Amino acid sequence: MSIAADSGGDALHTTSYVMQQADTLAAQFDVAVIGSGPGGYEAAIHAARYGLKTCIVEKAVLGGVCVNWGCIPTKALLRSAEVFDLAKNPETFGVNVGNVSFDLAQAVKRSRNVALKSSKGVAYLLKKAAVEVLAGEAVLTGGAGVMVTMPDGSVRMLGAKNIIVATGSTPRVIPGLEPDGKKIITSREALILKEVPKSMIVVGGGAIGVEMAWFYAKAGSKVTIVELMPRMLPAEEAEVSEALKRSFEKAGITVHCGAKLDNVAVSESGVSAELVVEGSAPQTLNASCLLVAVGVTGAIDGLGLDAVGVETERGFIRTDGQCRTSAPGIYAIGDVRGGMLLAHKASAEAAIAVEAIAGKSPEPLSEPLIPRCVYAQPSVASVGLTEEAAVNAGYQVAVGRSQFAASGKANAYGQLEGFVKLVFDAATGKMLGGHLIGHDAVELIGELGLACRYGVTAGGLVNTVHAHPTLSETVREAAFDALQSMG
Repeated sequence: MSIAADSGGDALHTTSYVMQQADTLAAQFDVAVIGSGPGGYEAAIHAARYGLKTCIVEKAVLGGVCVNWGCIPTKALLRSAEVFDLAKNPETFGVNVGNVSFDLAQAVKRSRNVALKSSKGVAYLLKKAAVEVLAGEAVLTGGAGVMVTMPDGSVRMLGAKNIIVATGSTPRVIPGLEPDGKKIITSREALILKEVPKSMIVVGGGAIGVEMAWFYAKAGSKVTIVELMPRMLPAEEAEVSEALKRSFEKAGITVHCGAKLDNVAVSESGVSAELVVEGSAPQTLNASCLLVAVGVTGAIDGLGLDAVGVETERGFIRTDGQCRTSAPGIYAIGDVRGGMLLAHKASAEAAIAVEAIAGKSPEPLSEPLIPRCVYAQPSVASVGLTEEAAVNAGYQVAVGRSQFAASGKANAYGQLEGFVKLVFDAATGKMLGGHLIGHDAVELIGELGLACRYGVTAGGLVNTVHAHPTLSETVREAAFDALQSMG
């Protein structure tokens, strides 16, 4: 059923009429997915593989924030900065290139092309899986109904036996730091700036703030990070956070932890603010722009959740371990569900929700087993428990460490920063957590995730042959160090 919505009172009448039909609407789909990010499009494809008739509704561009304004374009920009950084000192490698400069416009153009290619890839996969794609804004109407307002203003009413909400998240707005898109910006504007700002204040020392700070510092901006918590990346190992801070300060990035901004003022020339650190006199910071990277909240506004009985808590949708909401037949996955706000977590939850719909009994997701990655250089990767968390959980721990500086491969690359820290249960030898900081450390986290999931012991890691020369040998050396301490 499709009804054209006129303007004014006619539009309200039409919307009311369509919603009234929700309770009697026959199911057109087995599964309707709202949102096409990593969670949404993978849920749709997974459902189709189960033989379920599936549609996906997306109000913007296929791929969601991750593909278009998050993970993918950010990593493309970070790669540009990495290449530029390497090219500035090539003589050590026997390469002469002359004067080197950074072209932000070209870097942004490349990142947008990478995002576009990824979005087209999502479209291809959905088409191949025979998932019907609807462009429009969705509202839940009750009775397994979804009202979709199409770009031309027409309204289409869908009936679905099951609905998966995968609408992602939106940047959190802090009073006094409301973005204007010019002087006070979010990560979205930071991805498409036309020129490198002379200076930038980054509010937030989490993953987004760290990555954007590193990119713009390498591109030539004078960057200052202001983090409210006592350290950057506060959820990570303290040793890792401190190592990253030292690396950033060595790169010319100023880092203030346990700090906040007051009296933020915007002018034509930029932004000024008072830096407040407990125990110190306030100081004035000035910058060309200010990037707000203080986290996100679930994208739940306008979905009609209250009308259909979907409960929310602190800006996110409440669910059980199988991603079921408080409303029968409605599921939620990804950022909108809360917890760790990571694309690969959304993908894992997509499989859980679809398998629950298909009548299976999927295992609930264990958040400690979800890898966490930060893609600056040195990059940070972790999985499982930190040493502190393991001790607090009652474990007697054995810890192993190994420096990348001892790695032949790291020396060949000229990337000596960082280390591997592994946490084991001293009683059983089983791995509880793995934490890395170093060049491309994110590429090593898969082995540690597998080890944590299946309780691999320190001896098991040591006795696994690691290819030489590789950075992964540093993982083996850290495991050997822990094994020695166990006696």
